[in-house]
Amino acid sequence: MFDEKTRQELKYYVYILLDPKDNKPFYVGKGIDNRVFNHLDCALTDIDTSNAKYDRIREVIQRGETVKHVIVRHGLTESEAFQIEATLIDTLTYCGLLLSNIAGGHNSIEKGLMTSEEIIRLYNAQPLNEIGADCVLININKTYKRGNGTNPIYQATKETWLISEWKLPQIKYVLSEYRGLIVEVFEVENWYPKQRGKNKTIDKEKNIKIQVEVTGYGFNGVVAPDEIRNLYINKSVAHTKKRGAAQVIRYNL
Repeated sequence: MFDEKTRQELKYYVYILLDPKDNKPFYVGKGIDNRVFNHLDCALTDIDTSNAKYDRIREVIQRGETVKHVIVRHGLTESEAFQIEATLIDTLTYCGLLLSNIAGGHNSIEKGLMTSEEIIRLYNAQPLNEIGADCVLININKTYKRGNGTNPIYQATKETWLISEWKLPQIKYVLSEYRGLIVEVFEVENWYPKQRGKNKTIDKEKNIKIQVEVTGYGFNGVVAPDEIRNLYINKSVAHTKKRGAAQVIRYNL
């Protein structure tokens, strides 16, 4: 923990948590006072909570090692800390590191890491204020590996999502959203179930961790007809998203 004099000098700061096994960051945060140490305390005391960050911390501790804390910048205002945090999250994610951050950071939708073409498209995009009842909007920020053509977008969009089975017959079109923009629209030919892997949860009666198989859904499809595609393509939904929101699937705006 930081002593009183250090806390006063630190002001707001940005930090990363690293796994000592490979020295790679797995979480980026901003805080004040002893915020950087609070994750460790919460992971150990709040045993009913399971998420990627806490699970990684517990994994390190079970190996008999200590999570590394690195202060990237300090002596900041809160606004400066927000911007640096978002920049680090965007850049590390773009470089292929799997961070446990739920959201992309402050202003990561509007002003995050983009190519020059994406910047031009963003500032020329018309706002989209509603989508059809037969549509679903899927955010592909974490699954899309930038590439040329439609196929990389399709591969990032087609699977595997937690959608209620009863909704599937209603969904005819899938809107691919990347960084607040609709980058493609697909017409669904059929949906199929697919295992998403196992989620860790807590059996409260036995007070033990268990793993539960999770089934999601993917789709086979094609680029939507022009009369549908032109309603949505290159439109912006950035204005409909709240700061820090991590909703991947949306059925309305």
